[in-house]
Amino acid sequence: MAQSAPSPAQAARAGEPAALALPDMPLHDPWIVTDAEAGLYRLYTSNIPVVSGTPGLGTMMYTSRDLKAWTPARAVFVAPTDAWFKAGAWAPEVHPWRGRWWLFTTFHDEAAALPAIDKRKPYRRATVAAVADRPEGPFKLVRDGEPVAPKTLMTLDGTLHVDPDGRPWFVYAHEWLQATDGTIEALPVTDDLVAKGPPQVLFKASDAPWAKGQNQPAGDTVFVTDGPELFRTKTGVLLMLWSSYDAKGYVQSQARSKSGTLAGPWEQLEPLVRYDSGHGMLFRRFDGQLMMVVHRPFKTARGKLYEMRDAGDRLEIIRQRIDLDGDPKALIGGP
Repeated sequence: MAQSAPSPAQAARAGEPAALALPDMPLHDPWIVTDAEAGLYRLYTSNIPVVSGTPGLGTMMYTSRDLKAWTPARAVFVAPTDAWFKAGAWAPEVHPWRGRWWLFTTFHDEAAALPAIDKRKPYRRATVAAVADRPEGPFKLVRDGEPVAPKTLMTLDGTLHVDPDGRPWFVYAHEWLQATDGTIEALPVTDDLVAKGPPQVLFKASDAPWAKGQNQPAGDTVFVTDGPELFRTKTGVLLMLWSSYDAKGYVQSQARSKSGTLAGPWEQLEPLVRYDSGHGMLFRRFDGQLMMVVHRPFKTARGKLYEMRDAGDRLEIIRQRIDLDGDPKALIGGP
């Protein structure tokens, strides 16, 4: 059985940094890896220099043995200063693939203009890859930071999906600033995670009946797609977590492929959590319990933990673990 992290008093006596709780931890776009070998949960998020103590764009990581007490963050990836991007480091994800650990994270450069869409002015934004031999890094940028998806596309929140035949796919959100009605798209990639075919549109944000378009100053209406993650249920159904906005804020929802493949068609299910929650991902506790972490609220985000049920054709929330994430009351579903 994994040991609990020391209490703040124990840590102080040992000369170690005091343990943190989730309410103490700035946490946008959280990603958790269950490292059974090390007995650790590894939680990745965008590097905040004043938190990690390391300057620069990149990714920082907290660790915990029990999902309640967390070590202070440290940087596991620092991007080179001569890369094409100037800002971002959003939505880091860490995946094991062919004996190594791959980090995907999204950067942008507002000065690198892409062709205008009506009065909107897209600019270069994309998910890039870095690699390490261990989940704790250090991660090194691959291919000089060139995007996985075509660089002419304004993309974000890329994730790795491996289909039943063992073929890797890169799944990402196509940004509303360029697409107008944001989409989730899939790109076939090689074993080195290099694009090898054109992207395929899986669905658009407005397909969800609950999604609310965002009115823009130019008078048009756009729809947001964020945070895709694929999950194969115990009955073989292919689901996707993803986020957008309803009339009241950010929403964590799910979609289901009718064919059981990325090709879909995809049907939109009822949201899992509203209350300005989203960008969720799934992981398993050491005891096998399926968990979901989301951030809430969108601004000043903190991590919120939910025990989940694989219902075969959908995901269901069992309960929110407010004893771990510090919320005063559980928030499930939504108004």
